[in-house]
Order: sequence, then structure tokens, then C-alpha cells
Amino acid sequence: MTLVILAAGMGSRYGGLKQLDPMTDNGEFIIDFSIFDAIRAGFDHVVFIIKEENLELFRETVGNRVEKKIKVSYAFQKSDDIPAGFAVPEGRTKPWGTGHAIYCVRDVVKDNFAVINADDFYGRDTFMQLAKHLATADSTNGVAHHCMVGFRLGNTLTDFGTVSRGHCFVSADGMLESVVERTKITKKEGGAAYLDDDGETWIDMSLDTIVSMNCWGFTPAIFDRLEAGMAKFLSNLGDNPLKAEYYLPGAVDAQRQEGACDVKVYTTQSVWYGVTYADDKPNVKASIRAMIDAGEYPEKLWN
Repeated sequence: MTLVILAAGMGSRYGGLKQLDPMTDNGEFIIDFSIFDAIRAGFDHVVFIIKEENLELFRETVGNRVEKKIKVSYAFQKSDDIPAGFAVPEGRTKPWGTGHAIYCVRDVVKDNFAVINADDFYGRDTFMQLAKHLATADSTNGVAHHCMVGFRLGNTLTDFGTVSRGHCFVSADGMLESVVERTKITKKEGGAAYLDDDGETWIDMSLDTIVSMNCWGFTPAIFDRLEAGMAKFLSNLGDNPLKAEYYLPGAVDAQRQEGACDVKVYTTQSVWYGVTYADDKPNVKASIRAMIDAGEYPEKLWN
């Protein structure tokens, strides 16, 4: 099984390349803990999706220290890596989004695979659930059986601003029915709220709402569908061709609606830790330190 890590984006709100910001006194990053947990769950290959100019930086930091434990590959998210017959709009420099990032690993990943963000701490239980599904996931009558791990909203919020989360609607039998992107969610006393599309109205959300943290499990069948989805997306860029993005949750939801896949939702009570904002870092460091002290992780991951 392969772990695909989305690491091509710079942290604009954070103020730097937060994927490579040490979170322990030994210099380990959040990404190290994700790889460590994935190896414990049975993953044997990790693919970093990065900007080509960051290759040596990733290789010298993360890659070189984990390659003794797991096979390491790199893939580049390039704006001109798009389906035949399309061209990058003049003046476009922004990457095409997370759906396109996964499309860019189609020549590197050949088996069932998980997808995570580089700067999110998901917890061991998340990888165990992904591995259990991916160990047997296949297709039935042309329908691919994908999965995602959903988090309790209350376990994914920050004290220092708003966050974006995919609001998951799940059937009684645990299948994904839809994902609605909430781009501004904030903590409030006793709960949370998201900003409505009108940009003025805050709508309450339960802390028990299941949300997507871009933590997915796929079979390779997704790649052909992503190519078709990218072609459709590029044919309808609308009024904003320089900034429009092809997001992974929307791409998967479109495939589900077309009957090309179904998505099993596994929920976890693990607490998410991330550095959306620079002020998040002390809490993340303290939380990781507490897990090390409790014996959940060794003092030095790669010794």
C-alpha cells in the first residue's frame, strides 16, 4: 500500500513552508509522525507530491531519514500536467488544486493508496482504518470502492482563526452521501459556526459534525476518472481562469454521483493537530510531547 502526501502548497496564512517546521526537540516534523504511523499500519511506499524546486529540500530533510524504513518516491505538481487538448491560460501560475495533485501521481502509484495532507497530524487510528480498508479494496461491476476517514469537528478546530473543512453527510450504513465545503468555520462558546455564502450570516454547527480532513483511501481506478474530471473542469473555468481549482473532495463527489465509485466513511475520535496559523505551533508541540511521554511514540522516531 502507498501513502500519498500532499506537500506542494506553501502555508500562506502560516508564513512559510510549514510542512518542514520542526515540532520536536529532535527536529521531527508532523509529516514524520504520519509516515511513522503509516508504516506501523502496513504501508510500504510513500510518495511526496511537491513543487519541483523543493525536491532537494524534501530529500535532504524527510526523504533521507525515512528511506531506510519505507520506499520513497517524489511527484511534481506542474500546472502544465493536464489532459491532452488543453493549455494553461496565459498568466496562470497557481497550481490547479488537490484533485489535480492526485492526478499528477498517476505514473508513480500503481496500487491502492491513501492520501493525506503533509501538515496535519491524524493519529495512529486513522492509518489503521485506512490500511484495513485498502487491504481488500477493489471494484465491483465498474464501481470503485474508496474510503475516507472523518473527524469530529470539535477535534479539528483552532483557537486562532477560521478553518476550512468538508462537511460530510453520511448514510445510516456509513456511506458518504455528499461533502459540502465550509470555507470559514470558527469556534464559539459551546460549539462552532460557519460563514454562509452571503458572507454575513454565521450558521451554527455541532461539534459532533463529521468533517473531511483530506484523508482518503483510493484504488488506482480513480486516475482515469480524474483525467475525465480535469477535462470537464478545464472546459468550464468560468470567470476566474487564473485562480479556479479542481478540489479533491468535489472530484470524488462527482464520481460518486456518476456511479463510478462509492465511499465508505470511517470515523475516528483521534484529535487532529495542525499548524494552520503560526500561533498553533506551541500547542501542537506540547501535544506531541505529551504523546511521546505517554509512550505512544518513541523519543526519536527513526533510530
